[in-house]
Amino acid sequence: MRETIEFIKEKLNGFAPEIGIILGSGLGELADEYCNIAIPYFEIPGFIKSNVKGHKGRLVFAEINGKKIVMMQGRNHFYEGHSMQEITYPVKVLKALGIKTLILTNAAGAVNEEFKPSDLMLITDHINNMGSNPLIGPNDDNLGERFPDMTEIYDKSLINLAEKCAKNLGIDVQKGVYWANSGPSYETPAEIRMIRMLGGDAVGMSTVPEAIIANYCGMNVLGISCISNAASSISGDKLSHEEVIDTTNKAKIKFKSLILSVISAL
Repeated sequence: MRETIEFIKEKLNGFAPEIGIILGSGLGELADEYCNIAIPYFEIPGFIKSNVKGHKGRLVFAEINGKKIVMMQGRNHFYEGHSMQEITYPVKVLKALGIKTLILTNAAGAVNEEFKPSDLMLITDHINNMGSNPLIGPNDDNLGERFPDMTEIYDKSLINLAEKCAKNLGIDVQKGVYWANSGPSYETPAEIRMIRMLGGDAVGMSTVPEAIIANYCGMNVLGISCISNAASSISGDKLSHEEVIDTTNKAKIKFKSLILSVISAL
């Protein structure tokens, strides 16, 4: 960690970010538009190169609406064969850089039949069905408690703030529970029926490990899912990653508007 932080700070020339954003599949354009300093993951000690389409794999620093921001332009995933500790290491780095508020974004499939592609869903809670937990292993008491409370991972005040921002922009937002599977295969129709019965509104393959670590480290978390497709059996169409990217591209204007509004209001 010391080596990672020293390397990053040498590139920043005193720039001290206060808000962190992790940009999911197809949502990285925000980092392209606002970029003062960009560091590819493969250059950073301790980071892993991102190999998923739609994830550039850069740490981007920028000043947006008067706020100093660090954006992860893409993430690594459990399904790529990395450990939970490896994929959440960047969140610990963000904490060490001084980040207090973390905005997590992703592309997710709609389980709730009232949701439609290109909707934005504010995450109110999650269900971890990934078969592992990033806190397994020795605990670092400097970061957080051995048995952290998870009652309110997604900060209610930030959810309310995002709702107000969306209303001011004329953007309709959904709210719901994000269900995380390990992937990389999409869910079967039977699995989607199970997820719906157990309280999931949207399903994806990321975000939850990062949210757990962020909460453990004492960060305030806001989660936003871009609904990229109707989950298996709802629409009758076959699912593809190309569809995910295409839909998030269509939704990116309102997504960026909401993120920028939330940043201004923080």
